[in-house]
Amino acid sequence: MGQDTRHDTQRGTANTAAQAVADSRHVALTANRLDARDLFVATREITIAHGEETYRLRLTAQNKLILTK
Repeated sequence: MGQDTRHDTQRGTANTAAQAVADSRHVALTANRLDARDLFVATREITIAHGEETYRLRLTAQNKLILTK
């Protein structure tokens, strides 16, 4: 983050339109609940940083969620 995605695209980096959307979107949190559809708008996998660890949350073809370390 911290870099302007539009500037990166102009320099010819491999950022896709979906990645640019994923890097700049906000997810609504209501009463400690969020809708998974909001997480997977432009992708089927997200990364979650928790302390020093990184986890992957994937949406399967059967519409199930898988969290892996």
